[in-house]
Amino acid sequence: MAILLGLVILCIYLFRSTTPQQESSGLGRSTSAYITVGAFLLGALCSGIAGYVGMWVSVRANVRVSSAARRSAREALQIAVRAGGFSALVVVGMAVIGIAILYATFYVWLGVDLPGGMKVTDLPLLLVGYGFGASFVALFAQLGGGIYTKAADVGADLVGKVEQGIPEDDPRNPAVIADLVGDNVGDCAARGADLFESIAAEIISAMILGGTMAKRCKIEDPSGFILFPLVVHSFDLVISSIGIFSIRNTRDSGIIGAVEDPMSILQKGYSVTIILAVLTFGLSTRLMLYTEQAPSAWLNFALCGLVGILTAYVFVWITKYYTDYKHEPVRTLAFSSSTGHGTNIIAGVSLGLESTALPVLVISISIISAFWLGHTSGLVDESGSPTGGLFGTAVATMGMLSTAAYVLTMDMFGPIADNAGGIVEMSQQPESVRDITDVLDAVGNTTKATTKGFAIGSAALASFLLFSAYMDEVASFAHVPFNQVDIAIPEVFIGGLLGSMLIFLFSAWACSAVGRTAQEVVNEVRRQFIERPGIMDYKEKPDYSRCVSIVASASLREMIKPGALAIISPIVVGFIFRVLGHYTGHPLLGAKVVAALLMFATVSGILMALFLNTAGGAWDNAKKYIETGALGGKGSDCHKAAVTGDTVGDPFKDTAGPSLHVLIKMLATITLVMAPVFL
Repeated sequence: MAILLGLVILCIYLFRSTTPQQESSGLGRSTSAYITVGAFLLGALCSGIAGYVGMWVSVRANVRVSSAARRSAREALQIAVRAGGFSALVVVGMAVIGIAILYATFYVWLGVDLPGGMKVTDLPLLLVGYGFGASFVALFAQLGGGIYTKAADVGADLVGKVEQGIPEDDPRNPAVIADLVGDNVGDCAARGADLFESIAAEIISAMILGGTMAKRCKIEDPSGFILFPLVVHSFDLVISSIGIFSIRNTRDSGIIGAVEDPMSILQKGYSVTIILAVLTFGLSTRLMLYTEQAPSAWLNFALCGLVGILTAYVFVWITKYYTDYKHEPVRTLAFSSSTGHGTNIIAGVSLGLESTALPVLVISISIISAFWLGHTSGLVDESGSPTGGLFGTAVATMGMLSTAAYVLTMDMFGPIADNAGGIVEMSQQPESVRDITDVLDAVGNTTKATTKGFAIGSAALASFLLFSAYMDEVASFAHVPFNQVDIAIPEVFIGGLLGSMLIFLFSAWACSAVGRTAQEVVNEVRRQFIERPGIMDYKEKPDYSRCVSIVASASLREMIKPGALAIISPIVVGFIFRVLGHYTGHPLLGAKVVAALLMFATVSGILMALFLNTAGGAWDNAKKYIETGALGGKGSDCHKAAVTGDTVGDPFKDTAGPSLHVLIKMLATITLVMAPVFL
């Protein structure tokens, strides 16, 4: 699919108009086309490798964690964290080195800053294809992985836990292997590709805005403003490594209650990383963003970074509050299960809806604060107007993602711990070992939820930056200013409605794909229990491979429709309104309608993703809380109601929710790459 889309992009770029910058630098249509397609395919390849690395590490680490849990809780925690850390560092490192190699290659090949050559401030726009390729693969990885893991999980739970009354991950359940594989596919492969794409999109958009601002301000050496994002993420690799290694193994009795809470240990590592991020970010701004034109501007940008780092920390805390069973919201949700399945669902939906308020307030404050700090940095254009506002927001986004490697480590920790619990159950280890992996799994659920909250926050800021870059790109192609979108124009308002509709339709298709596949799994598991009665007495072995093949083929099949909707919609809408604008005398109508589609889709998508992720995470941990022995414990009516809530929440938190924030960024990058189509 990436190769097919690469050919489409090649055709569009070969027949499009060129920008004044390209004309002045002698960069022809064919060269521009091959550069964009090459960058797109490289981004797609690297995103796929990032996902594969996450899964490769996970399937090797989970056995080691289950073995370590027999000896010590702290040792199991340390192995899971370091395995997740290895994947995270590879993913972030690939994002940085991929963009650095592309930048260096284009710089030398195109003779940048030589007489008659391209200006260095225009170079970052050539990297947009890399971000699009990364988000394209990440969307399909997240969609396909989410459908795979949740269809297997729902199918295994509905028949095994609810109908047959056997424990989770019991070896007698024919869907248990598919469920364990799904954790790796949906959480490790998909999240690796997801965060790779987040970092790539944010670096490229910040480089574009840094170059644009440096050009407007006539800064003598703009390279510091362009290369700043790469320096920040290089430091991220170092400080996150220190944070990961701060979690040391101290031998304990092996009973989880005898040691410190795993969540507090992970939080201490995160606190170490945050402190180091503040120090290295300040150093980076002083070294890279100091300019004689505004000697104190670097300090303002350092404060923008601090705003981003605080935003990330607050986002993690808010998500933890709404999804960890140590806090009131999840305990209230668990208590609602005591009156039945219906009240559990109502409480979960209301909790998810409520959880959108605080993150939106935090995002709003961070965007305003960062924009104002950048605006007052002292950097002005030829007319004396302040120009640092958008770059300030870009620096805040970099601050938010300056601890991305450690946050991704906490996310990868979740599925590794979950798989370790499954291996312990299937190999019939003592109850004390399962107690250790259960607590690690519950902590993993919370860390996965916090990573999703973190990813949504960064997606909101990155989409805002890419939207600004899109408006600049349209202005350079159209040779007229394009700095505002009027939604009072009926066609533009319709574009906004279509953007919001796209989010709801995409979510519906993603959830229904899980539902359809889960039905196939349920029917297969029921068939095996009926036709092979010896399974329940351990006399016959279930056919695990049948369930694996069902979810694998279904996830590949089901992800195409919502994925195609996401890619085709903005292109078709932009082209239709471009033609309409041509006949009605509004040459920029197509670009304006797509801008509205992008704005409304971003706003709707952020709120919907927050709702889906938090509700799903809360339902899951409410079930985990009851399984600790609260409110009647495993097998009680209260537990059965909580299992229903968890089943409803599964496609929310692991399929539709995570796919949405990837969709938002992919819409932003596709509109940036396809801008000429709308003019």
